[in-house]
Amino acid sequence: MLRHAWHLSRSHSDVDVTILTTLRDAEPAPYGVLADLDVRHVEDVADGEPFDVAVATWWETAYRLFDVPARRYGYFVQSMEDRFYLGSDPVERAAAALTYDMPVSFITEARWIMDLLGALRPDAECHYVRNGIDKEVFRSPAAIRPSDPSEPLRVLIEGNPEHWLKAVPDALEAVKLARAPLRTTLVSPRPLEPDVDYGVDRAIGPLDEPGFVGELAEADVVLKLSRVEGMFGPPLEGFHLGATCVVTPVTGHDEYVAHLHNGVVSDFDDLPGVARWLDLLAADRDFLNELRANALETARAWPSWEETSAEMAAALRAIAGSAPGDPVTSARHIMRHAWSAAEAQRAEMDRRRVSENYMTEQLEVFRASRAFRVASSMQRTKKRLSLGRRK
Repeated sequence: MLRHAWHLSRSHSDVDVTILTTLRDAEPAPYGVLADLDVRHVEDVADGEPFDVAVATWWETAYRLFDVPARRYGYFVQSMEDRFYLGSDPVERAAAALTYDMPVSFITEARWIMDLLGALRPDAECHYVRNGIDKEVFRSPAAIRPSDPSEPLRVLIEGNPEHWLKAVPDALEAVKLARAPLRTTLVSPRPLEPDVDYGVDRAIGPLDEPGFVGELAEADVVLKLSRVEGMFGPPLEGFHLGATCVVTPVTGHDEYVAHLHNGVVSDFDDLPGVARWLDLLAADRDFLNELRANALETARAWPSWEETSAEMAAALRAIAGSAPGDPVTSARHIMRHAWSAAEAQRAEMDRRRVSENYMTEQLEVFRASRAFRVASSMQRTKKRLSLGRRK
């Protein structure tokens, strides 16, 4: 959204952009590109003329959305963010899910999100606005440079190894299973552990954009086996530099990846299958180069940030001119889902209580067992012998 905001402020004179943060101690780095914009904390918004449209951009910011005086409210949904907490935090998962019940207009970057929001909230309007690509930074070559069959296949893995939804450990295991010679590079957006052997030729990062572009330009294949995405960017950025990709059928991949046309879509949890795809691409360089050439054509047809920000401006104008969301319908959704979340939390508490009771019962059974008595007797004997030695 920051990219959209920057281009909106530069190219659309009728759009006046203000960035409101929800954290007082937020890192200033993300706002470097927004030096010319009005950036404030949400509590510093002065009373007076309301904004035409206020837009939340992440589920936590949605809880402060209605603190902003505005005539209309929107929600830029970049993924169904409750999925980030699967199997981890049921409270945050429920809190994220409830935000999709707000009386707002939606904007999203992927068709699958638009379809899902349409099913969840048929009463709310939803606008589809793709993420753009900086065509000056990710500058495409006139044509691909054919891969040299005498050289190892050049594979780039992008992602944080500690973030489960990026499935970087799966990608690292897949390259280990490949039989063909590979030259592998792991690029992480977070600092890597210096003493960890990731099993690749190079493990680097974080990189600035020019550095990442340089790595993509040297790759034949971007390997990304994510489990959760909105519309993931690195394979598309690789397309712009003449690389193809091997990806999972993660949500959002079908925005630009066409299986066996410009990339390869492998099954989830089939690491031997991923390795065989890498072996095939290493062995058949004509097929590899065909995928790479088609990927480059896909990239050329993808819009720039200037183009997609024009789509964002149109969406914001439409929201500003639309009727407000129905609070009664929204409240009905919220109360129904809040009750479901409470029931799920009660079930989890019951499960933990049963588990704790079971462990207590098993501990009592063990304490009453002959094995426990023997172990206790041996421990007492050992203690007496130790005291005897001290004397």
